[in-house]
Amino acid sequence: MSSPAAPVRLPVELGGASTLMPLHSATASALFTSLLSLHNQSWECLSEAATVKKAAAQAKPGCQSQCGGVIIPYPFGTGGDCNISVDFFIACDTTVTPNQALLTGSTIQVVNISLDGQLRILISTSYDCYPSANDTYFPMWLELMKFPVDSSQNKFTAIGCDTSAIVQGFDGEYATGCMSFCNSIDGVINGSCSGIGCCQTEIPNGVTGYNISLGSYNKHRQVLLDNPCSYAFVAENGAYNFSNSDLGGYDLRDKNFPVVLDWTIGYINCSEAMEDMNSFACKGNSTCVDSDNTSGYLCKCFDGYEGNPYLSNGCQDIDECETLKPCSGNCHNLPGSYNCSCPVGYGGNGWKNGTACTPPIHEKSPVNYALGIGFAFIAVLLGIALLLLMLRQRQIGKLRQKYFLQNGGNLLQHHLSQREGCGEKVKVFAAEELEKATNSYHESRILGQGGQGTVYKGTLPDGRLVAIKKSRIGDHSQVEPFINEITVLYQINHRNVVKLLGCCLETPVPLLVYEYVTNGTLFDHLHNVVDDSFLLWDARLRIATETAEALSYLHSAASVPIIHRDIKLANILLDDNYTAKVSDFGASRLIASDQAQITTMVQGTFGYLDPEYMHTGQLTEKSDVYSFGVVLIELLTGQKVVCLKRSVEHKVLPMHFVSLMKEDRLLEILDPKVLNYGNVKLLKEVALLARRCVRMKGEERPSMKEVAHELAGLQAITHPWGKSNSQAEETEYLLGVFGNTYGDGATGSSQGYDSVNSRVAFELEGAR
Repeated sequence: MSSPAAPVRLPVELGGASTLMPLHSATASALFTSLLSLHNQSWECLSEAATVKKAAAQAKPGCQSQCGGVIIPYPFGTGGDCNISVDFFIACDTTVTPNQALLTGSTIQVVNISLDGQLRILISTSYDCYPSANDTYFPMWLELMKFPVDSSQNKFTAIGCDTSAIVQGFDGEYATGCMSFCNSIDGVINGSCSGIGCCQTEIPNGVTGYNISLGSYNKHRQVLLDNPCSYAFVAENGAYNFSNSDLGGYDLRDKNFPVVLDWTIGYINCSEAMEDMNSFACKGNSTCVDSDNTSGYLCKCFDGYEGNPYLSNGCQDIDECETLKPCSGNCHNLPGSYNCSCPVGYGGNGWKNGTACTPPIHEKSPVNYALGIGFAFIAVLLGIALLLLMLRQRQIGKLRQKYFLQNGGNLLQHHLSQREGCGEKVKVFAAEELEKATNSYHESRILGQGGQGTVYKGTLPDGRLVAIKKSRIGDHSQVEPFINEITVLYQINHRNVVKLLGCCLETPVPLLVYEYVTNGTLFDHLHNVVDDSFLLWDARLRIATETAEALSYLHSAASVPIIHRDIKLANILLDDNYTAKVSDFGASRLIASDQAQITTMVQGTFGYLDPEYMHTGQLTEKSDVYSFGVVLIELLTGQKVVCLKRSVEHKVLPMHFVSLMKEDRLLEILDPKVLNYGNVKLLKEVALLARRCVRMKGEERPSMKEVAHELAGLQAITHPWGKSNSQAEETEYLLGVFGNTYGDGATGSSQGYDSVNSRVAFELEGAR
């Protein structure tokens, strides 16, 4: 099969910054035609409610209102003073049929603009194909200066039987991805993107640009007949439904998917914008709304009004009497509202859902009529007040019970009732106590954010510092992980595992209270060094040994074996003495004594995940061994687990590390900060242990008990800091200083490094 035409890159300029967007030259003239045709057909079938929205999306007087079926509402426009700023310029390409609306100075096609603060564009697919010798690789990148990708309405998707995909920001502010494997198309499940033939992951909030890269462990050699290509793309939720037929051909190379972007006015909030009413974008009968996802603000017509809030007289009163027909009697349209009534002398209130208008049976005097209305009004008020009081009391009780149930209270009671004595250890905190401890969960108290929620620093009334974990609001899928974490931690008693102090469930979101570990994460100390200091090798070896002992305890000594399932540097905390504390048990699983393995949905962190677990979905204790092996490699090399600067085959650190060891080039990847002429043999022993831990087959890896025992033996060989006279001396030994690491008294570090490097090379040669 011949390879597709080579991609061309067309310049895109957004807000004064330029980037390159790849397109196929063979299909550039007909780009997105089929999707746009479907889009236009859907607009022809809109209901009456959608027609009202369309009328509201009006352009500035005298300006072009649409292009190729795409309505262009102000603040967007086609030039001059038709758009509020250059960011909102829409170019109409009349050289193609139908005409295409494009973002300013670009070939990015716009298919819909909503005054609710969103616009929809079409973006092509990134692919990596291996048809015999004609390998083709088509990367995809996009940079947007003003309009970020909506994180809640888009997902990153990768497709292939031998595929690793990474989406990364241009400035390195984020990187995420997923991996997809399958032996053949026969084992793939249509519509499922759980990692077998197709995988998906979330896009971070506030992303204004991304770069997609694809990799393959075996270049599809084992599955080439069934799956010659890897694909990856960002697309709106629901825009793509996975089918195993997509694995067997090349159709997705020419596929384009809609992506939802957020837009706002300016870069300041409403209160700041209203200080200068001359430049304030919201006009009459409208209100200003701060954006939840990005900086800037939006305008919205008052309730009872419709139209364009960015235009003078753009928000017009809705005549509910004509559009809704809400009354059975007389209807009176009011500014932003309406009222129903019956003719004079008729009974009822004239509302359709109220009392119909009835003619009078006999004449009543005005006085009797007024008294009757007065008594009826008083009776209605008293009845309403009594009813509201009763409803309020019932709602309070139901609300507490609702929070308790939705936060997994019954599930927690069930788990704790099966473990004798666990109920006595539970500390139930009052919601007011935790709110006061965190200063109402102020942003300055945030310690970190993860997949299950946000962690805050708090101070209890007795002065104890604690870490309070708060689940995501409304995310009911996080209830089971939180209850699971409580169940796991209450049965653990180990000095190297973070201690759970209690919980609070009768609140809108579940809260967990932990001991506060003061010195941050191992990731911070290894990769986010902000001063001259760094962890010496003895400290790294001791931290690794303590972590291994904690995992060995979880696997072997706990009453029910526990698989952590998310071992990584960010989940290893350090206290003031640099003692390791394993944390974050939200993804952990308990394994009964008669179970060797369990089947779960693949979960973990990219780079640390056990390949065998990703491929089979079978979770075993050896999955933790693999993740710990990756941690050991990071401690040895000082490198991050995923690095896009390395070649495609070596982007993931364990693969790069094992490859160099096979070529007998270990010295090239070891962190220079841990090398000296006396510890090469020790480093080689730890490297060999790490390589055993990351073997592809779990049965070939050692157990965590064996790993902990071997590390403890290696640590016993070099333990000079144990003789320190004070804690200050111990801490000083744990941390090195860059200027003094490789030589005594040398003015520059290069001379000392070369000396140590030559002696290390000699030692390494002797250790082989």
